[in-house]
Amino acid sequence: MPRRAALPLALAAALALAAFTAAARQVAVPTGTAAPAPQSITNLPRIDVRAYDWRRYVAAKLKHQMAEVAGTKITVTKKTTVIHLDLQPAVIGNNLQQLLARAPGVLVSQQPTPTQFNLSYRGLGNPQESEYVLVMQDGIPLESDWIGFPTLYAMPLAQSLSEVQLIRGGSSLLYGPEPAPVINLVTQRPQPGTPFSASTEQVVGNHGLYSTYNVLEGSHGAWTFRADAAYVRSDGTRPNAQSQMRQGDLYLEYRPGDKNVWWLDLHAIAADSGDAGRLSYPQWQSDPRATPTPWNRDWVDRDQLVLGHTSEFGDGWRLTGKLWFAYQDLASRAANGALAPQLPPASTTLQDEQFRTQGLDLRVRKAWGHGNAFTAGTVLFHGNDPFRQWSSPDLYVDRFDRSGTPRLRQARSSDYASVFAENVFRLPHEIHIVPSVRLERERVAVDETVRPPFLSRPLIHEADARTVPLFGLGIGNDFGHGNETYFNVSQGWRPLRYFDMASPFANIVPGHAPDPSKSLSWEAGVHGVPLTGLYYDASVFWIDFKNRIEAQHINATDVIEVNTGDTRSRGFEGELDYDFLAPTALAARGEHLEAFASVSLLAARFTASTIPGQVGKVPAYAPRYLAKAGLTWRVEQRVKLSLTAVSAAAQYWQDSDQSFGSGATYLPARISAYTVVDVAGDWQLNPHVKLLAGISNLADRRYYDRVWQTGLEPAYGRSWYTGVQLKL
Repeated sequence: MPRRAALPLALAAALALAAFTAAARQVAVPTGTAAPAPQSITNLPRIDVRAYDWRRYVAAKLKHQMAEVAGTKITVTKKTTVIHLDLQPAVIGNNLQQLLARAPGVLVSQQPTPTQFNLSYRGLGNPQESEYVLVMQDGIPLESDWIGFPTLYAMPLAQSLSEVQLIRGGSSLLYGPEPAPVINLVTQRPQPGTPFSASTEQVVGNHGLYSTYNVLEGSHGAWTFRADAAYVRSDGTRPNAQSQMRQGDLYLEYRPGDKNVWWLDLHAIAADSGDAGRLSYPQWQSDPRATPTPWNRDWVDRDQLVLGHTSEFGDGWRLTGKLWFAYQDLASRAANGALAPQLPPASTTLQDEQFRTQGLDLRVRKAWGHGNAFTAGTVLFHGNDPFRQWSSPDLYVDRFDRSGTPRLRQARSSDYASVFAENVFRLPHEIHIVPSVRLERERVAVDETVRPPFLSRPLIHEADARTVPLFGLGIGNDFGHGNETYFNVSQGWRPLRYFDMASPFANIVPGHAPDPSKSLSWEAGVHGVPLTGLYYDASVFWIDFKNRIEAQHINATDVIEVNTGDTRSRGFEGELDYDFLAPTALAARGEHLEAFASVSLLAARFTASTIPGQVGKVPAYAPRYLAKAGLTWRVEQRVKLSLTAVSAAAQYWQDSDQSFGSGATYLPARISAYTVVDVAGDWQLNPHVKLLAGISNLADRRYYDRVWQTGLEPAYGRSWYTGVQLKL
């Protein structure tokens, strides 16, 4: 008989025996009646009843991974990581290396400006603006246009987030396109009944850093709200690297009853930064503060409104719906570097890309049987994304000045629809199986009325549509106390972008739209909490990525976008976390000393290519190892002190694995290995005052990890901050 079935019977038998014995002892012997003869005593076999406290193990695992059924989403059998930001010191200035220090395998390519964020994973695609990683905020895509232009130019400040969720493999089946994982940023939201409070955080640091983050939140009856306002500025490490960012958020929640929630989310981000320009390797060696483009600048404005509703209908039914509207304006002023210090360029290009997007996400969940759950839903999305350029003789032309000569004008649109379903089946012997299916439809269109003057091709009038079915299967098994095996195989894909279908800056031959890139991801592993304070996760993975899209010359002047080859990424990813004080009495008083370490070992290769000699080469940004580690001492409501390190192996920055340029324009084929150490701490003096301090790149490592054919970008050297948070 299964242990869980035998346990209630054993408990019932023990209780019945105890009750019978107590009742027998209380039976009175009538007066004058002879006492009964002594009865023989029979010793029954001893029964040891040991309860399996599964709730304790679940609570321990949820400190590191997502719930198996999270609302209307099923994540069991998918490898997940959760970073709880309240368990570590504050992250200032959106330092992504610190924010993602506990995210195994996520590679951050440093760019010290607040207008571009570069992430990649397991060698799948260039990290340029995180094009191959789906980044979301509360399940809503943060990309410029989720389908036609999946780039990341706006990121909410870490102070406004409660946690970061990382979902591998089956993320395409949960959220939608992109072969790499989804990174979901979860916004801070107050609980119902939260008393009114106000706080302000004031931080200063080197390179002219100033950061302020201010919050009002509370609740009254059925209403709950949170509002924040933030401003961050920095002078940067080079001339024309100064930047500033403004952020405002409003969350309003209404709960008419225990089963229904309505909410409104408003997010606004505005950032601008100078673009000091990229350097050749000889320039970087001689003067890492060199600024070849002192007149270039970037601007990003992003506003998003989300209306949401959740209902519990009883009998295991739950509905979650989100309707969102987003507007992003991406503008830049860019001119080529000067031929000589005394000879600046004659003109600059003013560029403006607008993204007006809206979407609907509807999901239902039905809990049935003993731990089973069925989910289904649909996502609809539309983007209207005009793209314009002007030439101007004024190298410092204002971003809203339209007096220049029109250089490019395109009307672009994207449409996307999907339906999906998953079910978790709970079988005997603690086995669970999750089949998944998703059907997606994409359409992108470009209509051009002005093309760059140096091109000879016809105007672009292209529209392409794709229908893509996706399937997945997950299998897992709970064993021992708090351990679980998991296996997941899932399909993914990368939508056809505007630039894939019709690059505005090349002589593309019409009618050569490539097929979308597709992936098949396999992952098998085990994770759990076998001991108090210990969490582990170890897995092996294999990803086949087909139909990579690249530009190919067909003659001296014309290029087409074609599927050039396939890659394979396979390796090992492991994570270990141990709280040394968890088994002691100190943990009951809120004190923890936690060490964590993760490593991703990657072997990525081209397995097919139309380019001679490419098979067998290593794709760009696929380091053989990426290791992360740290030590955090935390006393609840008093102290958080953390030391973290990130170490990456040498990696190629382009798929050819070859150097670029020569002489003054030389760029080595490989980015050198580097290790960066950060330290940060929060000290709660009393319930109203908290001190903040930190040092990034403690050893002042001089390195770079972001390269393009136009040059490299130096990473930040040692930087520090200090500040105070006041709370009413």
